[in-house]
Amino acid sequence: MKRLPVTLTQWLLAVAICFPLIAQAAADTTSAEGDAKAEATINSLEQPLYSAFTERYLLDEVKTLRQMLADTRLELTEKVIEREIAMSDRALTYATDTITYFFYLIAGASTLLVLVGWNSLRDIKERVSELANEEIQRISQSYEARLNNLEKELQKKSRHIAAAQEEIELTNEVHSLWLKASQEAAPEAKIAVYDQILSLRPDDVEALTYKADAALLLGQAQWATSLANRALEIDPENSHATYQRACAFAETGYVDDALKDLKQAITHSKTLRDLARGDASFDNLKDLPTFQQLVADSSSQNGSFS
Repeated sequence: MKRLPVTLTQWLLAVAICFPLIAQAAADTTSAEGDAKAEATINSLEQPLYSAFTERYLLDEVKTLRQMLADTRLELTEKVIEREIAMSDRALTYATDTITYFFYLIAGASTLLVLVGWNSLRDIKERVSELANEEIQRISQSYEARLNNLEKELQKKSRHIAAAQEEIELTNEVHSLWLKASQEAAPEAKIAVYDQILSLRPDDVEALTYKADAALLLGQAQWATSLANRALEIDPENSHATYQRACAFAETGYVDDALKDLKQAITHSKTLRDLARGDASFDNLKDLPTFQQLVADSSSQNGSFS
């Protein structure tokens, strides 16, 4: 009876340690089953989830909304500038009236001073005129500088709006070309569409990578290697481009370079391991232990290590 509390405590401690491990294993199993079901559902689809007409309609709506937003900004800018110009005119009128009244006051005081013999009317008039001209010139220069700044700001915003509109049109056109490329079946037709994309955006890494993939389908491994090198010059960390170069190296017989690029690609993107396992470009490497280790499942690798 005295040893019973010690045994019960040890049992509770063991349950507290093992329960999170059991819960984690159940969560991993549930997540794996959910991913498998989602992948099976996607693979069972016979048609896309949406048509090209629907996407085109959405793109047109987005373009219309952005155009309306740009027009609204331009209209608001014009109204603000008109209000500021009106305020500037009012301030200039007020300053002119104030200077005029000040001139009348000085003239009256000067007349009184002339009458008492303090100074001549001519000297006072010239001095007042000089002061008035200097003040008017100073105010005019100040408002002229403000108007110049407003004009420069308006031109800058106009250029920004024009550049944004051009970028929107270019993005829409490139997106349409990507949709067209996804609907083409022949590699030659895909390459023609990718060339159109590259003519609009010469540094498009994705276009270069998919063009390399199409070149591999045509049996042009050297061409695919050149395209993958161009893509990696732009983005050295692009795993898809590294994978395509590995495929090209494998087809041209550069086994070490192919395994090196494949390892780098799988390190950056684990999903490429499953793709490499069934890729025909690596048929001549499938018997190599290094290749088998690279494409082996992570779960089986962990099991072998344990």
